[in-house]
Amino acid sequence: MSEKATQPKIASREVTTHILKAFGLRMSKKLGQNFLIDAGIVQGIVDAAQIEPGDRVLEIGPGIGTLTQGLAEAGADVTAVELDKKLPAVLAETLKGYDNVRIVPGDILKVNIPEIMGDAPFKVAANLPYYITTPILMALLERHLPITHMVTMVQKEVALRMVAQPGGKDYGALSVAVQYYTEPEIVLDVPPRSFIPAPEVDSVVIACKVRETPAVTVQSEKMFFRVVKAAFGQRRKTLANALKGGGLPKEQVRDAMEQAGIDPTRRGETLSLAEFAKLADAFSAMPQ
Repeated sequence: MSEKATQPKIASREVTTHILKAFGLRMSKKLGQNFLIDAGIVQGIVDAAQIEPGDRVLEIGPGIGTLTQGLAEAGADVTAVELDKKLPAVLAETLKGYDNVRIVPGDILKVNIPEIMGDAPFKVAANLPYYITTPILMALLERHLPITHMVTMVQKEVALRMVAQPGGKDYGALSVAVQYYTEPEIVLDVPPRSFIPAPEVDSVVIACKVRETPAVTVQSEKMFFRVVKAAFGQRRKTLANALKGGGLPKEQVRDAMEQAGIDPTRRGETLSLAEFAKLADAFSAMPQ
């Protein structure tokens, strides 16, 4: 019998506790570590990422290998990037026998992803530390990497912002950015008891199917996101005042809104992606 076939499921309270004790590991608050102990949730992430044998997967923050094991057993070719310097040695033991897993020590925000993943399409799976969820997601999307699916465990509050529609309090710059690049869907609720230690917040798994082309066509992506950022920078202000407050010239703001057919007294959270695109294109057409 192969070593792989005899590996116990890491996603259980007993096995996780044993690993933590055996290696003298303490949860790092600084790194936002909570260890997943629910095998059903691991399977849910694997299913949401539509993992097929041979799929290439970039995993962010494998921890002690809980999700990594699930991905590997589904036949994925996993490259896992781990920031905590103590964990690669642990992973070498917990994932012994899985020849379809490669551990890369490093910070996902600094690692050269094209260098480690190559040019072919790949999927992303992660149980992200909540304090750094948004910077990681945005860094991956803004680089236009050949990602087809991103399935991540995130704080419920962040997921609600990612899927929010215009007009609600959750709708903001993150909603626009995520929906510009992907089609996001909340697929699983994850109760605090699914982790040790149990976090004080509710978690969900969100699946983002990356669009082949962005949701709206814009002349300048840079201008589009500049307008979006300014529009939500001062939420209580009218759109016209928020844009001026975000550093866009007063005369241009008036002309661009007129050209885009957008009432300057509206607020940023009422604009759809198509309206933001129209407004950004009006700015792009003006001499800078």
